[in-house]
Formats: sequence, C-alpha cells, structure tokens
Amino acid sequence: MKLTTREVAVFGMLGALMYASKVLMEMAPNIHLLGVFIVAFTVVYRRKALYPIYIYVILCGIFGGFSAWWIPYLYVWTILWGWVMLLPENLPAKIRPLVYMAVSAAHGFLFGTLYAPAQALLFGMDFKEMAAWIIAGLPWDCIHGISNFFCGVLIVPVISILRLAEKSGENR
Repeated sequence: MKLTTREVAVFGMLGALMYASKVLMEMAPNIHLLGVFIVAFTVVYRRKALYPIYIYVILCGIFGGFSAWWIPYLYVWTILWGWVMLLPENLPAKIRPLVYMAVSAAHGFLFGTLYAPAQALLFGMDFKEMAAWIIAGLPWDCIHGISNFFCGVLIVPVISILRLAEKSGENR
C-alpha cells in the first residue's frame, strides 16, 4: 500500500476532517459523522481508508489523552471499515444508500458491545460486569445507531464528492 505524495496529503486532511467533525458535534452526545466518513472513505479508497481512520484515532489520542477510553479506538472503527470491505463493490444503485446507512447504524447500535471487551480487560471486569456495562450503555447505543442511520443519508453524496475529487486529481 505505497502512498503517493498526493495521497499522504489527502488522507491527512480526511483524518483531520473526521476529527474536526467530531469536535464540532460533541455538544450532541453520540451524534457524529464518523460512520459517514468511514463508510465513504472505505467505498472509495478501500484498504487505504485505514490511513485517514488511524490519523483520526491518533488525533483523538493526542488531543484527548492516550488513556483507557482511547484503547478501544484502536479497533472499534476498524470493525466498521471491515464490514464495509465485506460488501460487494457493485451493489445495485437502488439499495446502495440503504445498505450503507444500515451498516453504519448497526455499528452505532453495537458500539458499546464492541467497546466492552477492552473495558473488561482494562478494568478487570468479569462477563457479568461487562454485560451490565453494556446494558447500562444501551440508551446511548440507541441514540448512536439511530443518528448513524439518519446521518447515513450523506454517505452516497460524500462518495460522489470524493470520486469527483479523485477524478479531477488524476487529470492534473
């Protein structure tokens, strides 16, 4: 996965865009555009989408502190990337937006469950305590999943913009 100079610049900006969008939307807990960006970047850049995703993760650690909350970030966003990578690249145009929205929503609904194993390991929780932690977070996961679904209407437009930018970048 060798990168061109242009890709380094683009992926740096996309990772920073993810971080800036998170900071701007922090006033609304669990409502953000990260799912939109991860799905769109993965559809357009495939394996290379991991670069802006991990730039985002590193920026979160730099500005938020590399502490226990950050450890699950090392894998939780990659799970969404992996789900999108498993989707067929030639989805029918009619169902494409709904599939992308559903995948992003599923990640939001399962976020606490995906996050929980790291919390359990870091804080010495047994299975029962981890399950209680997941259950306590369900209202937040519901907000997360529902907001990811509705924010997901932006995925296809973001994909179109990225593809247009890539096409114009190739012509230079």
